[in-house]
Amino acid sequence: MSRSFLIEKFEAMGARVMIAPPVFNRWQRVREVPRVTLNVAKDRRGEFFIVRAGGEVADELEVLDLRRDLRHLLLLDRDGDEKHRFLCGHDERHWFVAAIPEAARVGTVEAAFEALQPGPVVERLDSAHVRRDRRHRRRNGAFTRQGEWFFVPEPGLEVPSFMVLHNEPLSRGINSTPHRMEFAFRRGGEPVYVCRKFPAGLPEEEYRRTIAMDARLRAQDWRLMVRDPEVYARGRVRHPDHATVHLGTWHRVYMNTEDKAVARRSVVFLD
Repeated sequence: MSRSFLIEKFEAMGARVMIAPPVFNRWQRVREVPRVTLNVAKDRRGEFFIVRAGGEVADELEVLDLRRDLRHLLLLDRDGDEKHRFLCGHDERHWFVAAIPEAARVGTVEAAFEALQPGPVVERLDSAHVRRDRRHRRRNGAFTRQGEWFFVPEPGLEVPSFMVLHNEPLSRGINSTPHRMEFAFRRGGEPVYVCRKFPAGLPEEEYRRTIAMDARLRAQDWRLMVRDPEVYARGRVRHPDHATVHLGTWHRVYMNTEDKAVARRSVVFLD
């Protein structure tokens, strides 16, 4: 797909796009830089997409599907035998980019929506018999959604007052702006030691082995956290880029499936 045709597709969606060469810094090796990166930036005219790719790579990008009515499109990057898909669109107040898990070989915007829904959310949609035309709304009979987070009702859950957390952050990564839950409850999960060098965390045994092998790592800002706990929210959930949602009862919190996509490292913009 030519660059001019790619620009036309974004414009048909209602968005501006700039296609630019990759950016390297002195700390990165060439092979560490994704061949395509997508970002959402802002200037005096408002938000716009930045697609960074080399000349030949930019010409190979393809728009698989465009939904003008939804202001979304599905972008494909063919990297040899690998195919990486990105959902670009508008959600509430802002443009966004989401990497689609490679295991989901989707070809339409609607299929990309479905691929981003985690298994428990799909199960609740089915058990609640939510109509197909309502399954991707921000609120339906199965969940309430705010950005990448799904809140599924758990009406029978009772939480002792001393275990309720207040103004608790909900974050998908070290560089993201957290959503804030008025009331929260966490249980289960794996204790891990986290620092900037190891943002995904290290279990106890691996942590001790790592700092024993390199004493300099002891000076890192280690924090003891819990990985993959069950998270529940109630009350107001706030984020500067999204309308506040109000949860009258406890809801189980699930993140979308973007963390399962290899191509997520190509998405620079994080909310």
